[in-house]
Amino acid sequence: MHLEICLKDLREDFMKGAPIKVSNPVVSFCETVTTESTMTVISKSPNKHNRLYVTAEPLAESVGKAIDSGYLRPDEDMKVRSRKLADEHGWDVTVARKIWSFGLAPDAIANVLVDATKGVAYLNEVKDSICTAFQQATAGGVLCDEVMRGCRFNINDVVLHADAIHRGAGQLMPCTKRVIYAAQMKSGPSLLEPVYLCEITVPQNALSGVYGTLNQRRGIIEAKTDRPGTPLCSIKAFLPVLESFGFTQLLRANTSGQAFPQMVFSHWQMLNGDAYIPSSQVYKTVMEVRKRKGMKEEMPDFNDYYDKL
Repeated sequence: MHLEICLKDLREDFMKGAPIKVSNPVVSFCETVTTESTMTVISKSPNKHNRLYVTAEPLAESVGKAIDSGYLRPDEDMKVRSRKLADEHGWDVTVARKIWSFGLAPDAIANVLVDATKGVAYLNEVKDSICTAFQQATAGGVLCDEVMRGCRFNINDVVLHADAIHRGAGQLMPCTKRVIYAAQMKSGPSLLEPVYLCEITVPQNALSGVYGTLNQRRGIIEAKTDRPGTPLCSIKAFLPVLESFGFTQLLRANTSGQAFPQMVFSHWQMLNGDAYIPSSQVYKTVMEVRKRKGMKEEMPDFNDYYDKL
């Protein structure tokens, strides 16, 4: 409503009635993984002297929320953080102490990079390059360059060249980004869509219009509470942001203007389907985003990112 008023003022008062082209509203998605990697993914540096072996797996939603809320922070003491992860989220303490990096703040911070290697020479010298490349990769995933969320990447092994000049940032950063994208593709890649918590105040006699509108827009009703002494009741529902455009007008039309919705961001939820099946919802959404961003309108190929031994 506010945007419509602004556009009307712009068109009539400031532009003397000149037409305005208004594109569809843009919804931000998050890329994620749904299963543990089916294989260990290998990538070589451009000079072929360094190799990274990486797997990916989903990060528990509770850990993602703890990172978002600031309860788990990248800058806090490693021992304190690993104790929280072990006691509250069931992590192994030794693994929790080897978290190298969180994702890129602020949007992609809910991802972690874990060092699961044993006895690799020169590893500390390349840690900064690998962490920087990991953060860049989380800022734009492989499916459609949207931020990643809820992904854990494990570095299982690293083979480095003995000469320092052959394992600089220019060699390791491209290699790290490619191996992270390949691991994402082998771990059931999918999209998360944002969901609004929608509170609707409506008289009892107009309830059917609210239920009908929510069903049309993939809404899920969470709770209904009556207000004692009044004919009004309050409905709490979850509504995907993708479906929220024009929702207020449709709701008013279906309830003769008696319903008043208020919407606030609630959480992220997984889109249905497999990203590599053309009839699925995920595939269609990925293609729409790729088209909007001017990327190739085809799914990325695993062999572009994976290097055979």
